[in-house]
Amino acid sequence: MSDLDPRPDRDTSMPLMEHLVELRSRLIRCAYAVAVGAIIGWIVYLPVRGFLSRPLEKLADDPNISDQFLSFEPLEQFMLRVKMAGYIGLAIAMPVILYQLWKFVSPGLYRNERKYALAFVGSATALFALGAFIAYYTLPAAMGFLTSVGGEDVVYQYTAESYLMLIIYMMVAFGIGFEFPILLVFLQLTGVVEPKTLASFRRFAIVIIFVIAAVITPSADPISLFALALPMVIFYEISILIGRLIGRRRARAERVDAA
Repeated sequence: MSDLDPRPDRDTSMPLMEHLVELRSRLIRCAYAVAVGAIIGWIVYLPVRGFLSRPLEKLADDPNISDQFLSFEPLEQFMLRVKMAGYIGLAIAMPVILYQLWKFVSPGLYRNERKYALAFVGSATALFALGAFIAYYTLPAAMGFLTSVGGEDVVYQYTAESYLMLIIYMMVAFGIGFEFPILLVFLQLTGVVEPKTLASFRRFAIVIIFVIAAVITPSADPISLFALALPMVIFYEISILIGRLIGRRRARAERVDAA
C-alpha cells in the first residue's frame, strides 16, 4: 500500500470475491433473523393488531367512523396475518440487520472508528423506533384530517388490511426518515461529504427534506408531513455538529501520530 494513502489503516486488501462471499454470509444471517422474528410475529399478531387499532378507536366517538374491521374474502385474514408476521419479523430483526450492515462496511473506516458498532446499532434502532412511535402518535390526527375531507355524510369503515397497511407504511416511512442523521454521519465518517458542505447546502436540503417527506408519507396529509419533515431538519443540523466533532477528533489523532 502506498505511503501516500490518506487512510493507511483501512482494510482495503480484501478481493472482490471475498467481499461477495462475506455479503452473502451476512445476508443469510439477516434472513435467519427475519425468519425467527416472523415466527414470533405470527404468534403475537393479535395483540399487535389490537395495539395498532388504538388510534382508530380514538376516533370511534364519531358516529360516522367505525373501529370494527370488514372482511370480504375467506383468505383475507390469513394472508394479512402472514404479511404482518413478515413486517413484525423485520422489526424484531432490525438490530441484527443493522449490525450485519455495520460489520460489512466497517473495514472502510479507521480502526478506531470500527468500535462504534454498538453506538451505530443502538442509535439507528432507537431512531427507527422513535420515528415509528411518532407516526403512531400522530395517526389519530392524520386520520381525523382525512375523514374530515370527505364530509359528515360519509360512513367510514375499513378492512383490517387497508387500515393496518396504512399505519405500518406510516411507521416504516417515519422510521426510515429518522435514519437520516445516521446516513449523514456515516457519509462524513467515510469522507464522502464534509460538514462545511452540508452547512452550505442547508437551504436546498430543507426544501429536499420536505419534498421527500411528502413523497414517502403514505397518508399525504399535512400533519404527518410536518411531523416527519421537521425532525429531519433538526437531525440535519445535529449531523453537521457530529461531523465537526468527528473532524476535530481525527485532526487531533493525526497530530498525535505525526508527533
